[in-house]
Amino acid sequence: MKILTSFSVIKMSEGLRLSYTYTEINEEGVPVNNNAQESRFIVQDELKGYSNNIMKYIEEKFLM
Repeated sequence: MKILTSFSVIKMSEGLRLSYTYTEINEEGVPVNNNAQESRFIVQDELKGYSNNIMKYIEEKFLM
């Protein structure tokens, strides 16, 4: 099983990049892959909308 431990959305010239880390555990609950990292560009319109809404919220509530 993979358990998400963190994620971020980064604005890049190519588009939005989703980066995330996770821990993978086996059936006995023992970690077999700690702090694994992956990233990919966001291509789904729905996910782009969610990401933009989160970034807009942060900008309006915390950076103004």
